[in-house]
Amino acid sequence: MHHIAFAVEDRAAQLEVRKALTEQGYQITPQIDRDYFYAIYFRSPGGVLFEVATNEPGFDRDEDRAHLGEALKLPSQHAHLREQLEKSLEPID
Repeated sequence: MHHIAFAVEDRAAQLEVRKALTEQGYQITPQIDRDYFYAIYFRSPGGVLFEVATNEPGFDRDEDRAHLGEALKLPSQHAHLREQLEKSLEPID
């Protein structure tokens, strides 16, 4: 397991969670733009990595909702890996 992720509706809700966690003494990452959502991360005292991600802007930001998952879409941070990833993935029929 790499991390556990939770979703919140938007950045305002994420800010509320961030504030509550900070008040409890957690060290929270800055907000990271993942193209399809915004994420913050923190670790539990036992070392488990947690993510709090927004539902916005959403996975339909660059493809029609009716066709979600039919093509490989990558966030900009991973676009350089497209060729390598496409070689390792099994085709979807």
